[in-house]
Amino acid sequence: MRSQASRRNFLQSAAAAGLAGSFLDTPWNGLLRRVSAEEAAPQPGAVKLRPEIEPLVKLLEDTPRERVLEEVAARIRGGLNYQDLLAALLLAGVRNIQPRPVGFKFHAVLVVNSAHLASIASPDEHRWLPILWAVEEFKNSQQQDTREGNWTMSALDEKFVPSGDKALGAFKTAMDRWDPEAVDPAVAGLARSAGANEMFEIFCRYGARDFRDIGHKAIYVANSWRTLRTVGWQHAEPVLRSLAYALTHYGDENPADSDQEADRPWRRNTKLAADIRPDWQVGRIDDGATRELLSGMRDGNWETSCDTALAQLNAGVDPQSLWDAIHSSAGELLMNQPGIVALHAVTTANALRFAFTESGDDETRRMLLLQAAAFTPMFHANARGRGDVGGTKLDELAGTSPGQDSAAVEAIMHSISDNRTQACEQLHGYLASGGATQPLIDAARLLVFFKGTNSHDYKFSSAAFEDYALLSPGWRERYLATSVFNLRGAGDQDNGLSERVRAALA
Repeated sequence: MRSQASRRNFLQSAAAAGLAGSFLDTPWNGLLRRVSAEEAAPQPGAVKLRPEIEPLVKLLEDTPRERVLEEVAARIRGGLNYQDLLAALLLAGVRNIQPRPVGFKFHAVLVVNSAHLASIASPDEHRWLPILWAVEEFKNSQQQDTREGNWTMSALDEKFVPSGDKALGAFKTAMDRWDPEAVDPAVAGLARSAGANEMFEIFCRYGARDFRDIGHKAIYVANSWRTLRTVGWQHAEPVLRSLAYALTHYGDENPADSDQEADRPWRRNTKLAADIRPDWQVGRIDDGATRELLSGMRDGNWETSCDTALAQLNAGVDPQSLWDAIHSSAGELLMNQPGIVALHAVTTANALRFAFTESGDDETRRMLLLQAAAFTPMFHANARGRGDVGGTKLDELAGTSPGQDSAAVEAIMHSISDNRTQACEQLHGYLASGGATQPLIDAARLLVFFKGTNSHDYKFSSAAFEDYALLSPGWRERYLATSVFNLRGAGDQDNGLSERVRAALA
């Protein structure tokens, strides 16, 4: 359980944005039991599927949308475990929603980890809100999937599932041929014979091998792994079947037999990766190198960006300086063309950075960094194909200090609704002058809970707040300032979530 001091800190943070009276003391507060930090945290010791998970999944699947909150709330009040609901939500999604293309209605699955990250960063009594929102999102996507053909993951024919000694070879062959029919039984055999770490090393490479679905493949790999790490590896097989099916998605031409732009970075970077110096993972933090790579990414030429990244690594620049440029470039694009492409530049960089951090394989880490250096300018090129892209440069971003007190945080939250450019300058000035970050993030996250209306509100905010802490000082303040172009403001319309939850509990 969180300490009283930590709860006070959160209350003070939210109050700094003028939010405490509106949300923290809502009438339904206390009707749902609190979720402790311990209950929401990963439990690596869990090995068996709990016997009640299938009925809970069926409850989510079969309950009409207009009744699902009432049914779930009743079970929470009866002692339903947070992790069981999280697991059931993930499993219901992978069993009922087609992961092709990886996006659109499938965001109900992609957002589960983002909602969980938002939950564990919240006070105990608010941890149910993002998950209950995700339950409704699943029902919306399930309805859409039903209208579009009612795809359901089928049972495996066990006679085609390879034995453990043959599963890895069968899986890699099927993935390299982009063959979903062959990969399905192969991944099931692999899930039964390989460990979680081994599987992650394999999947994070395939998730980063192509630029189709604007980064959602890498996002699905990262988010599914993170959720499985919380709910338990015993739930992995259906999730990995869905993931493998998603990763073999392509358009008209099979990439194994063609040369398409989406696949070229991986093929070229395979050669570049071999030319990186052996001790590349240790170097000097170089602000000039960050600016050089950031500048080059604006042109949308991924080959030049990868060549620059290679040269910098071989000149002794630390990978951190390259990641500073990658995240900053995504934020800069969001600032200059807010919308679907730029926000996915942010969430894709988050997914690739997570995989880079988690991987223990030197070659895989090289490839993930180079692919991130390729994908970011590809997002810039994609954005220019959709319309005008502004010319504001992140490394030249101006700041206007609104002060450092609670009134400053509140002013920023209101400016997000009224004038995002002004909010960006205010936030940068607030942080650059020493303003505390946590009250700002707490307030912004709370606004997502009560004013967010789609999966991207959760996916984006969870990614941006996480990556902020990973950037070097001087870059992180600018990066977080760009987040206002896809955050919710204090003046935005409420989404009605608290009222629906209160009604469900009545």
